[in-house]
Amino acid sequence: MNNSIKILEVLDYLPKHIRTMIRKLPDALLLEIEEIRLRRAKPLCAAGCNVEAFLGAEGKVEPSDGKAYIVSEDDLKCSLQLVCNFSMYSVEEELRNGFVTVSGGHRVGVCGRAVIENGRVKTLKDISYMNFRVAKQIIGASDKVAGYLICSPDSIYNTLIISPPQCGKTTLLRDLVRKLGSGNEDKLFRGAKISLIDERSEIAACSLGMPRNDIGIRTDVLDGCPKAEGIIMMIRSMSPDIVATDEIGRLEDADAITDAVNAGVKVITTIHGSSIGDFLNKQNLNRIQKGIFERYVILSRKNGVGTLEAVLDGKYNILFERVRE
Repeated sequence: MNNSIKILEVLDYLPKHIRTMIRKLPDALLLEIEEIRLRRAKPLCAAGCNVEAFLGAEGKVEPSDGKAYIVSEDDLKCSLQLVCNFSMYSVEEELRNGFVTVSGGHRVGVCGRAVIENGRVKTLKDISYMNFRVAKQIIGASDKVAGYLICSPDSIYNTLIISPPQCGKTTLLRDLVRKLGSGNEDKLFRGAKISLIDERSEIAACSLGMPRNDIGIRTDVLDGCPKAEGIIMMIRSMSPDIVATDEIGRLEDADAITDAVNAGVKVITTIHGSSIGDFLNKQNLNRIQKGIFERYVILSRKNGVGTLEAVLDGKYNILFERVRE
């Protein structure tokens, strides 16, 4: 789907007058937008990799925050109603995690007052901050990486993508799934059966069970299912060659990945971090810190979102490293 359409999808979840403001922005700026931030009693802000714009009431970019449109309590209430389709109960489970995924795979982060029950977050109240993150599919995002991950026309290396937030790990994963699920015309990789566990509905952007993003012709999607449970379900039911999922971090995730590899299934997944050391320091994942992954891909946004910093093999030898300026 065209990325200009993606930003228009997000606007459907904003109050009408804010929608109108953003639609007046130049097309070039619209395409740059990655986030739209609503903060109560603060300036309306749209931001991307190379831009941060405060928006005025007439839809113009203001040179300073002093002239920008100030977000009201009613703006936040209206947006929240649109995001949850006028039923807070329907998104209560997601609110515990601080975000709601809406149609198109866009993630809406929310902040306010946490309601604690038995030491855990039960829900959020008094929502005062919302961050609308635009999900963009970039065809070809994996072109520079894919060759390092393919070990034969029929198989890949178990791969972990390491990246800080907003540095393109989900975009890269999505394009790898597309590429590996369809295969190459030059037969570098013939194509594999992929089971995609899309817990947050961000990768495939399923609507009523149908992916809205291109995820390859041999990819099966389990949408909205917790990763650990989903991995086991897909191995039992869909006989995948590859399992793909996003943002591992729990002990259960590590156990499920180990089970997949022991069953002869290849794995591609992602984790938050900025280096191999960040991965090795995560205590919940100690079961998969040695001997599981055969390739590590490290991203940053030093030269823009999705900057490829390095590719390492399973023994942490450097296969590729970005030339520092």
